This record gives sequence, C-alpha cells and structure tokens, in this order.
Amino acid sequence: MREAQQTKILETVAALVAERPSGAAAVTTEQAIAQAGVSSAEFLELFADLEACLLAAFELGVQRAGIRMAHAYAAEPRWRDGIKGALATLLRFLEEEPALARLCVVHSLGAGPGVLRRRMEVQAALAAVVDRGRYEAPNGKLPPDSIVAEGIVGAVAAVIQNRLLRAEREPLTGLFGSLMSIIVLPYLGSAAARRELQRPPPKRWGAVESRLESGPPVPRPEPDTRLTLRTVRVLAAIADYPGASNREVAERAGIVDQGQISKLLSRLESRELIVRLGDGPSRGAPNAWCLTEQGEWLAGAGAARLLPADAKDD
Repeated sequence: MREAQQTKILETVAALVAERPSGAAAVTTEQAIAQAGVSSAEFLELFADLEACLLAAFELGVQRAGIRMAHAYAAEPRWRDGIKGALATLLRFLEEEPALARLCVVHSLGAGPGVLRRRMEVQAALAAVVDRGRYEAPNGKLPPDSIVAEGIVGAVAAVIQNRLLRAEREPLTGLFGSLMSIIVLPYLGSAAARRELQRPPPKRWGAVESRLESGPPVPRPEPDTRLTLRTVRVLAAIADYPGASNREVAERAGIVDQGQISKLLSRLESRELIVRLGDGPSRGAPNAWCLTEQGEWLAGAGAARLLPADAKDD
C-alpha cells in the first residue's frame, strides 16, 4: 500500500512538471499534495521536501528505463547490437511514459542540485557502456580518448530533449537511425554510420504479435510458401532485427552456409515476404532486409498455426 501510494505521488509530480513550460520551478509541494490526493503528513512521511520527491521521481524513470535497457543490451553478443537494442528500448520507453521522459531528459536540469548530480551519474554510466565501442573499431584503431563517449551521450540527450520540447510530438522512435549513426561513427566509421541511417528500430516480438492481433487482417501467404523451421527462423531473425544484412540474418538464424542463406532470402523476397531497404547491392552496400506485411504475419502468431508438427529444416 505504501509503495503504491509513493509511486502515485511520483507519477503525479512528474506529470505536473511535464505540463509546465518552466518545469519543476513552477510546481509547489501544495500542488503535488493536492493533485496526488494525499495529506501533508502522508507526503512528508515519504519525502523530506519537494526536491527529495523530484529526485525519487527521477529515480523511478531511471529504474524503469534502465532495467529494460540493460536486458536489451545484455541479450546481444556484440556491442553495436546491444546498443541498438538499448537505444530502441529507451526511445519506446520515452514514448510510453511521456511525463517521466520530460522530467528525466528535459526538466532534471532545473530540478535541484540532487537531481542534477544524479543525472550526471546516469550519463556517466551510459558513457561507460558507449565507450566499449572503442574496442570494436576496425583495424584495432581506437578513438583517442573515452571523452568521445561523453560527447556522444550528451549529443543524443540533446537531440531527444529538443524533440520533447517541440509543440508537435513526433514519434521518438523515428530518431533511431540518426542516433545510431551518431553513436557508431567515431568507432566504426562513416560507412557503418551511413548504414545505420536507413535501419528501422528493432521490433519487440510481443509488439509484432500485439499488432497482428489488434490490427486489420493481413492476407495469408500463398499456399505453396514453404514454412520450414529454417524459414521461420529467418523470418523471426528479420522481425527481431529489421535492416539485417545477409550475414546478420544467417548468424541469428543459425545458418552457416552463406550460399544457402542467399538462396533462401531470394526465395522469400520473390514470395514478397521480405523486402530490401535502401540501395542494396546495386551500390556495393550489404543487403538490408525487412519483413512485408505477409512476412510479419508468418513471423508472428501465424507461424505457430501454419508450421506442421513434424516440420524439418530444408
């Protein structure tokens, strides 16, 4: 009961801060108490003052986002893939919880010295993770100093902050490719940065299933589409990692033979289950694959129903 009441107060304070142009400076303890529907005694039992409440609200946002980001980062074996997962998770969180987003990214700068110190600590922790990209630099050539990572985190935060301050609310996930390009440029070079510009954010498997269940019906694939276990794994790999190259799809689907993955991808493209992004191999760049609507249907809830019980790899 006490924890639920505390969370309610923190979310209320975050909402009050978010709806005011001047942020935390325009919120009073009396407003927070009245809006949360608690007594002064109940509020002061939980928080020494409003600044302590703001710090706790900031921590709530950091905890909610941080747990998700840590899981997304740890799920990937490579630094770049982990950063992609963590960044996509962060952008989705900021869209799903706009009040906490504005408090943590925008108004934490003016929420008191305690909140500002904590913001600096969080940014330092993020910079330490980004700095691991130094060890993925091509030819073992490291960027000159770890301060590069601090600059990257600051730049990403500034871009997100500017978007949150705009009157028109554009989806933050639309920033994914541009922000990934900023992050990888110092470590992996301009070619990798250009490639990230065209890559959409990774999809959560649950989000794909949810959209398939709640959205308009998607046509079933042609009857002769071969839905083997290998096909399902390839479609699932692309669903989980839009914009993946042939090699990345093969790694995620567990296919060693590059000739085999090329043939399978060509077949799926001819069936209009997948589509190339950008210029593709016509300009010497790797393929970048995404699912079509029918491909998403197969990769989602439809796969379990269409897959025969005795299906085997082709």
